[in-house]
Amino acid sequence: MASSTIAEPHSHTHAQDEDPDDLIPTAVPSYKTNFLQACLSAQVLTFGTFTLKSGRVSPYFFNAGLFHRASLLGALSTAFAQTLLTHSSIDPTFKFDILFGPAYKGIPLATATIDKLASLSPQAYSEVSYSFNRKEIKDHGEGGVIVGASLKGKRVVIIDDVITAGTAMREAIGIINAQGGILVGVVVAVDRMERVRDDLTQTTSAIGEVKREFGVPVLSIIDLNDLIGLLGTLGNEEDRERVEEYKERYGASE
Repeated sequence: MASSTIAEPHSHTHAQDEDPDDLIPTAVPSYKTNFLQACLSAQVLTFGTFTLKSGRVSPYFFNAGLFHRASLLGALSTAFAQTLLTHSSIDPTFKFDILFGPAYKGIPLATATIDKLASLSPQAYSEVSYSFNRKEIKDHGEGGVIVGASLKGKRVVIIDDVITAGTAMREAIGIINAQGGILVGVVVAVDRMERVRDDLTQTTSAIGEVKREFGVPVLSIIDLNDLIGLLGTLGNEEDRERVEEYKERYGASE
């Protein structure tokens, strides 16, 4: 995830008398609604002025590191599970044996999400496993770079919070390939829908580049359009306009 130099987020007094949970768009699937509610209530999703590693000044910031409480992790794992289930219903050929969580942030995401998948659809997902990589390879005990299920010959979906530049994702894919796994998809929490480079001749997002390079679906719980829709419903016109301006300036073609 991109690090940030954070200015004080501003607030809006016009929404103080209303419960934001009641104002989130009902048109979006309930799992997205619940996820957005959790993000707002825990200030995982905040609005203000945030300088990213790229040097871009973003009007919003998503900090998945704050999903450390049980209730919040529950909302996140449910949203991840529903995202995978929704795609499976659209594409019945989308099947996987392992959720791979890149160390370190992906580890709790993988373990919590396979538990939720087994709860929501036990017949289809009770035998799905998890794996993650070690940052430092052990040369004793069980050894190796992988903890959890062996990847060899298995269909693997990577689960992570975001794809920023794509470097960490390519590293994870390299590990899976080296272990004999078969990458069949990627799922992340947020798609920022912004191009990787400022060069206007290169307008693809990090997610678009991964899709194109590896030929697999890259799913997200929410994307920038969901966020803009939320802000419009909440009546946060100033924030909505700033996010739309950011999208217009840095938005990706895919």
